[in-house]
Amino acid sequence: MKHAKGLKRLVACAGVLAMFLGVTACGGSKQSSGDENVELNVWAWEPTLKAATKEFEKKYPNIKIKLQNAGTAKEQYTALDNAFQAGKGAPDVAQIELYALSQYAINDRLTDLSDRTKGYSKFYNPGTWNSVLVNKKPYGLPFGSGAMAFFYNKDVFDKAGVDATQIKTWDQYYEAAKKIRAVGSYIAADSGDAGFFDAMIWQANGHPYKLSADGKDLSINLDSDKGTQNFIKWWQKMIDEDLVDTKTVIWTEDWNKSLNNGKLASALIGCWIPTTLVNVAPDQAGKWRVTTMPTQDGSAVNSNHGGSSLAIMASSKKTDAAYKYIDFISRNQASIDARVAGGSFPDDVKTTESKKFKEATTVKNTKGDDIEYFGGQKYNEVLAKAASDVIPGHATLPFEVYARTVFADDVGSAYTDKKITLKQGVDAWQKHLKEYGKQQGFNVH
Repeated sequence: MKHAKGLKRLVACAGVLAMFLGVTACGGSKQSSGDENVELNVWAWEPTLKAATKEFEKKYPNIKIKLQNAGTAKEQYTALDNAFQAGKGAPDVAQIELYALSQYAINDRLTDLSDRTKGYSKFYNPGTWNSVLVNKKPYGLPFGSGAMAFFYNKDVFDKAGVDATQIKTWDQYYEAAKKIRAVGSYIAADSGDAGFFDAMIWQANGHPYKLSADGKDLSINLDSDKGTQNFIKWWQKMIDEDLVDTKTVIWTEDWNKSLNNGKLASALIGCWIPTTLVNVAPDQAGKWRVTTMPTQDGSAVNSNHGGSSLAIMASSKKTDAAYKYIDFISRNQASIDARVAGGSFPDDVKTTESKKFKEATTVKNTKGDDIEYFGGQKYNEVLAKAASDVIPGHATLPFEVYARTVFADDVGSAYTDKKITLKQGVDAWQKHLKEYGKQQGFNVH
């Protein structure tokens, strides 16, 4: 099923298209048998892929990889959409975030990997494997996991008299937030992050979206979904009482400074964050720790915040070679080790449960130095548990990239100037999403 209008709405600037139309089109190339010389065009932004690709080319010297960084994830999606619309210029393989995978799968842009992945579900952590399935079919292989965890500055928490390891419920987190605020810090920063919003709904076992197997009928029920509404109610209380820093935008210099000076004392975020922390908040080295996520009732459930896949474009004529590549990158131990060494969190059960991984106490910074950022804590023990607790079965919208792009337009005011509530903002967002879904040809309910 193709939704051309959705692709048009996501097109940004012609300059991005021009940048990539020079790439050799996938069409017209001979199908690789694995014995001939082949060049694959791969678009990805993940830096650890470079080292993993070198390992691949050692094993498959006849398959050359033309690895291109197409910019940020959003910029790459724009470039992909432009290439698809133009009918040329798409790569053979692209990195696609887990939340965006369904958008491309239902538009017939990706190769169904069902016939090549029998038994693979046992290799990966359940939540990650389920995230590459669209209508129970895999359209990519996991490439970097994003299970959520509770990262915190122990020095600030100690000053406030809070033991983060004893925070098991949302209510306990709320009480801790008041104590953290009393010593001049914030327990969290959120100026309206759609990815965080979705991850918390997932953790709350929310299911506001459902797409029929034939891709025609779409239900959007943010206003009646229990998990969504429970999170909105709790987070609104946090915002109302100034327990969340709603002015500092994540990934900005202000955010880095707040982490580095202790004004931001913790983060509920994906397990890929250690490499970021060691580089953007070096002054806090040795002070941070990690524990499991607080949940509604204290039960051991979790969600993903981030994480990617490597997918083969349906337009590629080099499917066999492309599959060898993504399978090696995702599942070969040399590739996994190279990616983990670079700071990526593993997707597979064997690595996350290994003694070597769990006993790690250092994080490597950009200079290559091994830093005991978590004060000697075997932090991967916590992160391995977080990965095993991810709830399978969460669904995103078939136009999730667009939905997250416009989240701030509808909901942002609930954070920035507080002229509306989160509920009012999400209601407006739901209305927007339903209208957009109808424009794309879905029967929206």
